[in-house]
Amino acid sequence: MADPVKRDATEDERLAQEVGRRVDRRRRAQKEGDRSVVFGLGMFGLVGWSVAIPTLAGIAIGLWLDAGRKGGVSWTLTLLGVGLAIGCINAWYWMQQEHQ
Repeated sequence: MADPVKRDATEDERLAQEVGRRVDRRRRAQKEGDRSVVFGLGMFGLVGWSVAIPTLAGIAIGLWLDAGRKGGVSWTLTLLGVGLAIGCINAWYWMQQEHQ
């Protein structure tokens, strides 16, 4: 027959490990906050719009400049690239803010 004192010590160790795992899981959840599917979709939309708006603004300004001036540099393509770069920097900023 097994020693009851030894068996109780083993059960106590398992219980302590389980409680420790649950405490760690709860602390991680509190630190990370509520990260649901809706949160992910919202972040995806925020990043998308933060890239799309400066890009579209660059295209619109470029088309307006190209309509007023003939030949030479294509302002539409140039400002599309500038708007895209600004949008990517903006998206990076938002992702860094969320990560912190």
